[in-house]
Amino acid sequence: MPIRSSAFPLACFVLFAWMLAGAQAKPETRNSDAQNSTTGAEYSGMYGFLNDGEFVQLTVEDQGHVIGFISRYADSSHEGGFLEHFLESGQLEGNRLVFTSKIVKGKSFQFQGTVERGEGKSRADEAYYVLQGTLVENTTDAAKKISSRSVDVLLRSFPQDLAPPPPTERK
Repeated sequence: MPIRSSAFPLACFVLFAWMLAGAQAKPETRNSDAQNSTTGAEYSGMYGFLNDGEFVQLTVEDQGHVIGFISRYADSSHEGGFLEHFLESGQLEGNRLVFTSKIVKGKSFQFQGTVERGEGKSRADEAYYVLQGTLVENTTDAAKKISSRSVDVLLRSFPQDLAPPPPTERK
């Protein structure tokens, strides 16, 4: 009996130490998983597009999946207003970004490039981040003939409001 009673506390101690070691390892794993899943989320936001007033809205989700849309002026051949080209696919790996828009009124866009730090000093400044790369504009005519135009672009992030506006005084 004395052997059993001395082995029991030792077994409990070993089990406790093993559980403690496992519990300490799990938060680190969870933190690194959370960091990996949010990597790139800081690049989410609005970026200027080809003309003043046009923009690209990007949201980086888990595992670098990118969603969003391009808002651009309608061509002169279409009625005025804006056209929204939602992204058909998009992926961010590190700082490498690729996306393809859906076809709207015979046009679609493909971007391949990088997300870089721009000249903005804070997120409240324009061009804190920039999308630098090649933009391909695909146009499909009435005869279903596709033509492509490629241009090197530098798309600047819009300023972001980081703090809520100060409260207004009531009199």
